Amino acid sequence: MTTTETTETPGTTIATRTVEYPADGLTMVGHLALPAGGGRRPAVLVGPEGMGLSDVERRRADALAELGYVALAFDLHGGRYLGDPQEMLARCLPLLADPGRMRGIGHAALDVLRAEPRTDPDRIAVVGYGTGGAIGLELGRDGAGLRAIATLNATTTGQPGETARIACPVWAGVGSEDPIMPAAQRDAFTAEMRAAGVDWRLTVYGGALHAFHHPTVDHSTVPGVGHHPRHAQRAWRDVVDLLAECVPVTG
Repeated sequence: MTTTETTETPGTTIATRTVEYPADGLTMVGHLALPAGGGRRPAVLVGPEGMGLSDVERRRADALAELGYVALAFDLHGGRYLGDPQEMLARCLPLLADPGRMRGIGHAALDVLRAEPRTDPDRIAVVGYGTGGAIGLELGRDGAGLRAIATLNATTTGQPGETARIACPVWAGVGSEDPIMPAAQRDAFTAEMRAAGVDWRLTVYGGALHAFHHPTVDHSTVPGVGHHPRHAQRAWRDVVDLLAECVPVTG
């Protein structure tokens, strides 16, 4: 089932719709945002934090559409948002330990994005947050034809030798005080990127916690999570700069 809603924004019009597709034994419910105009455009797959797809990622997809990208914010939990930290961890920890499952979720969403007529299938990037960022990295390690991978709070490592299959620039952003992605994890990630010969960058945002980009939520979170408004704005600019470099919008 697909529902369509047109959204007016200053100076432009984007179209958004809900898309349902199968993945991980569930019916996923993604959010597709299309830029104004016609013709094919570069595209961005947007991966959510472990809690699942929320209005935060939907708004980011809309913002990317306003910049001229086709953007799909994908789902992790079959249309559910897991606001209970224990429920979220019970689903996400086994998922993060299983590269095959992560790749399956990522490829299912990537297939939906590639099938969209407005998408240029040869110019697709991934922007992922937390679990969504780990899925983006696994797509790269699986040899998906991506032009860029941007992750926040996801300096995750992969299976030995597979990172060499990443054939695009990788940018990772992380808070210096993130206890979930601490310095040792960052070091392991950068060592893996160096050994694989990947074109990589790591930005450490001083004083920021895990999920620093995510606005404050109205429910409990795991310890070490917190919003940092200034760094959130800086990280978004860094993401947009990467996209402008690797998948520029032209025409």
